[in-house]
Amino acid sequence: MKITVVGGGPGGLYLALLTKKARPDWTVEVFEQNQADDTFGFGVVFSDETLDEFLSRDKPVFERMREELAYWQDVAIHFKGEEIRIGGNGFCGVSRQTLLTILQERCAQLGVALSFGTTIDPDTIAERFADSDVIVASDGINSRIRETFAEDFRPKTELKQNRFCWMGSSRPMDAFNYFFRETEHGIICAHCYQYQPDRSTWVFEMDEACWQGHGFSEFDEEDSRRRLEAIFAEELEGHPLLLNRSFWRRFPRVFCETWRSGKIAILGDAKASAHFSIGSGTKLAMECAIALSDALVAHEHNGVEAAFEAYDRERRTPCQITQHNADVSLAWFEHMGRSWDLDPLQFAMVVMCRAKSVTYDNLLLRDPGFVQRADDAWYERHWRETGEDVRDIRPTPMFTRFRLRDMELSNRVVMSAMAQYSADENGNPTDWHKVHYGSHAMGGMGLMVTEMTCPSPEARITEGCTGLWSDEHERRWREIVDFVHSHSGAKICMQLGHAGRKGSTQLGWQKADVPIAEESRNWPLVSASPIPFVDGVNAVPAALDRAGMERIRDQFVASTRRAARAGFDMLELHCAHGYLLASFLSPLTNTRSDAYGGPIENRLRWPLEVFSAMRAEWPSERPMSVRVSGTDWKEGGLSEADLLAIATAFHEAGCDLIDVSAGQTVADQEPVYGRMFQTHLAEAVRNVPKIATMAVGAITEPAQINTILHTRRADLVALARPHLWNPFFTHQAAAWYGTRNEAMWPKQYLSGAMQAFREQEKTREKLVDLQKKAAPGRHNLA
Repeated sequence: MKITVVGGGPGGLYLALLTKKARPDWTVEVFEQNQADDTFGFGVVFSDETLDEFLSRDKPVFERMREELAYWQDVAIHFKGEEIRIGGNGFCGVSRQTLLTILQERCAQLGVALSFGTTIDPDTIAERFADSDVIVASDGINSRIRETFAEDFRPKTELKQNRFCWMGSSRPMDAFNYFFRETEHGIICAHCYQYQPDRSTWVFEMDEACWQGHGFSEFDEEDSRRRLEAIFAEELEGHPLLLNRSFWRRFPRVFCETWRSGKIAILGDAKASAHFSIGSGTKLAMECAIALSDALVAHEHNGVEAAFEAYDRERRTPCQITQHNADVSLAWFEHMGRSWDLDPLQFAMVVMCRAKSVTYDNLLLRDPGFVQRADDAWYERHWRETGEDVRDIRPTPMFTRFRLRDMELSNRVVMSAMAQYSADENGNPTDWHKVHYGSHAMGGMGLMVTEMTCPSPEARITEGCTGLWSDEHERRWREIVDFVHSHSGAKICMQLGHAGRKGSTQLGWQKADVPIAEESRNWPLVSASPIPFVDGVNAVPAALDRAGMERIRDQFVASTRRAARAGFDMLELHCAHGYLLASFLSPLTNTRSDAYGGPIENRLRWPLEVFSAMRAEWPSERPMSVRVSGTDWKEGGLSEADLLAIATAFHEAGCDLIDVSAGQTVADQEPVYGRMFQTHLAEAVRNVPKIATMAVGAITEPAQINTILHTRRADLVALARPHLWNPFFTHQAAAWYGTRNEAMWPKQYLSGAMQAFREQEKTREKLVDLQKKAAPGRHNLA
């Protein structure tokens, strides 16, 4: 077999040497447009985990790298005159040129043919390499091969907002340093680490306004150096900045839908870019090189197509996870000013947890001393703000109290609204609801939210949805509320909503979002505009007129009175997920030309009217929340500016909490899933207009809850599915952290609570022991 690699970066070279090592009889060649000793860039970063993989793959390369690595355990965050160090991180840096030299020499030793100073024209690649069985496009982030064969690779490239440039310095370092500087024009961050004894990398990053304000020029390296040396004089400690094509750029976020075009496979930054703030670009390229080499060797008799499919299977998900983490980290740096009012320890916690891959529990294992200091600061702040002194108890943030008006929650865990589709034919809650809400209330959460309940029969999603328009509804809900209050410390919130164009459908476990099979049982639909949820499947809704708006508003008000009499502690208005009120808010579903369409101020008009009418009837001492979709996950949908305008408007109308969800507005949405994948939306509301928020969306672990609360991404955290399979999630978390709050447990379950504490303590001790055995630094690189 003959393999041609176009691009002699770390990914291309590593693929070549591994493949030649595995199959010495194959022809493997590399073409690089630069010379072998051209020096572009400064240092690259690897983790302990990645070094393990290198060691298992080719020991000579690993041993050569180990001789050159600069190793560190600490991350040091410099903020407002303070340095906060977090240990136990286990990373190392190496000169990019040194790494390339090591890989080049190993390739030559194994018999890989290397050609430097050779530019490959993508238009002639098929003819030039007609005898090659595989061509690997490893020609970098500006890949010409990718663009030439874009129809097959289907790339998406997005230039992100911040400006950045790479420089170096002779200043030595013993940690990965983040230097944050506030200037007259904005905040600048320097990402810095040592990569050889007399050299460190300095990546400077700032937003466009700051860049423009300082008068930087895109290609004037000397002027940029002079300005940055003046700004970071204290941090440089007398050392100069060094230049190497240190031009200002905006980060190109590259993603390819497919990784092959005929016999061409794509690799490295050409395939997918990962923002430098998580240091994974070179790591990603070399790990993908391992997978592609393995696939080519394993499938040498099955053909190139089978090999490419195996490569995609092996690396698609890990690449997307890494790229997603990098995207989240990148987004935080684009908005780092939103955290500028935090105290240094909380700011450091935000920086460490910004990409969501590092959580509270993870930091506890890395550096328990840092977490203790950060907790101390959090408890102190909580005491000043609320009067609750938990400094001696140390329950972790999730087990602190939270107050909205006169409602005080015993902890920050919320059972999110989850449709049960189990009401009777008249919309009455049934025995199922008594058991569901009553049993879950025993689980220890501070607040539980009912499924979306409807103010009229035609407001329902399905025939199994609960209502609150009759005396019988009110009576049955009252029974549930009384049971929750009598047997638990949980508060309970009634969520009211109207399905709009998404109504009159089958039960959730049947054909979701499809009209009821027996046509005569369906009911007419209304929405902001006559746009069906799925064209040709769902009925076309009528555009709601003014008389309809008034009628539905009054139905919500009537249900509000019933919820108050039923004893609910809190009331939530559902303005998310494409339901009726949400259909007015989103430009995708609101195409009106009257006073209720167009700019966000108009689209807000009727939902605000409904909320204000409800707030006027709801007892003033009890809080109200609004559930909103922070994004529609679709181009042309709700923007962040829309979200902030919506949150601010409801807050000014008397809303106490914004429950930030996302999506489900249109059927062809394109969500970006992942753990805590909607939290950034709650974070924006919490940190820009500074309104109390509740985060929701793929939050599954106590560690994630504590991370969200510690980093001020939200004030409450709601979990849906985890509560379906584990009603005692909160009790389990309390046992895990050793938070012995007997008031959270029903008296009947206290003996079980003590056993839970003992078992969780044993489990925690075992995990700590395992972590110590696998602690960073095991390669003895320091």
